[in-house]
Amino acid sequence: MSIFHLAFNVEDLDGARHFYGDLLGCREGRSTDTWVDFDFFDHQISLHLGPPFDHAPTGKVGDHLVPIPHFGVLLDLAAWRALADRLGAAGTEFVIAPTIRFEGEPGEQATMFLLDPFGNPIEIKGMRDPAGSAFAT
Repeated sequence: MSIFHLAFNVEDLDGARHFYGDLLGCREGRSTDTWVDFDFFDHQISLHLGPPFDHAPTGKVGDHLVPIPHFGVLLDLAAWRALADRLGAAGTEFVIAPTIRFEGEPGEQATMFLLDPFGNPIEIKGMRDPAGSAFAT
C-alpha cells in the first residue's frame, strides 16, 4: 500500500485543526509550532504556516470550471454522502455544491468542491467503486 503525501501552507494552525480535524474528521498526527500533520482519508497532509497556494478556475470538467491546482480524495458513495451531509449541516459554502457528473458514463462520480478557511481548494469525489472506477475510460 502506498500513502500519498502533500504539504501545503495555511495561515493558522488552530483554524486548520478545526477545519481538517473537527469538520472533515481527519485524525491529527505529529505537529510543532509551525506545522501539523493530518490523516486525510488514509493519506498524509502536512500543513505549514505560510501563504496558501494561488489557484484559478481554469480546469474545464464537464460543465464546470474547477480551481486549479486542487487536491482531494475519492470516497465510496456512502462516506461521500455522509461527509456532504455533515458539510451542508455546518453551513459550508461550496465552490461546486454536491452533484453527480458523468452520469451513466465510465467514471461516473459524485463531487463537491470547497475551500479550506485559507482558500486552498479541495475536491471530494464519491464513487461506487473508487479503486475500480478512478481510471475508467
